[in-house]
Amino acid sequence: MRLLTLLVTLASGAALAQVGNHEGLADPNLIAGDELGKHVSPDAAKAIVDGRPYLSAMQLDEVLAKSLNKSERDALYAHVFRQIDLNNASEDEIMLIPGMSGRMAHEFEEYRPYTSLDQFRREIGKYVDDDEVARLEQYVFIPMNLNTASEDDFKTIPGMTPKMVHEFEEYRPYTSMEQFRREIGKYVDDDEVARLESYVTLD
Repeated sequence: MRLLTLLVTLASGAALAQVGNHEGLADPNLIAGDELGKHVSPDAAKAIVDGRPYLSAMQLDEVLAKSLNKSERDALYAHVFRQIDLNNASEDEIMLIPGMSGRMAHEFEEYRPYTSLDQFRREIGKYVDDDEVARLEQYVFIPMNLNTASEDDFKTIPGMTPKMVHEFEEYRPYTSMEQFRREIGKYVDDDEVARLESYVTLD
């Protein structure tokens, strides 16, 4: 069964993705306020919108902790979550993923550095079934190298448009993050540059 899943993934091109398939999970930086209102109170929804951009799940949790208890935040994170960086997230940040256990958080850290989501699926698939791997994948991403990532990689960044993918590629090779900020800042504001930057690296 796992082999069949892998073959289907490869055939679809999704194996290239560096941001987990997040079709069932809204991004707190992008979700509309009225959609947030389906999950939290109007005051909490406003606090989320006012706190943007969130560059980590911890930043989102700190904002929400002012108005929602842990149980309420856990319930929200089943629907809205800022994906975590698999290679750099702290244990506390990993533990924000709904249903996460200390043992599984350890396994997330054990296999660093991750170079692809296929590696994540393979390693975490040693401990849970395919459905749970797919659920966990929604909550994670692997920073992609600005100079080597593919067009399909860039497309997985939440809110990415074809035009922005083109601009990401247009200015290669990047020699510094300052160059990235300067060039991409021609098209979007500073908050959006910071959000996009959080998914990429030059390492």
